[in-house]
Amino acid sequence: MTSLFQILLLLVDIVKWIVLANVIMSWLVNFNVVNLRQPLVAQIWNGLQRLVEPIYAPIRRILPPISGLDLAPLVVLIGIYALRIVLVNNMMAFY
Repeated sequence: MTSLFQILLLLVDIVKWIVLANVIMSWLVNFNVVNLRQPLVAQIWNGLQRLVEPIYAPIRRILPPISGLDLAPLVVLIGIYALRIVLVNNMMAFY
């Protein structure tokens, strides 16, 4: 059962890093630091978008953009941290 707990924490951490990478990449694209016309950058961007869009879509339906600001990544990160807290506080159930 310890292995199951560690695998769940690993998956939570992987999702957290993917969301953070997407947020940073979106800033770099919006401030013209990187150009989407470069093939490698476009591939990374499309890959990240395909990974996070199924997570963001339900949140975006409930939470509309506020003056052009997308709060879906923030909500996802708060949810990830809350899930991690719940898992760590209930880790004795996995032993």
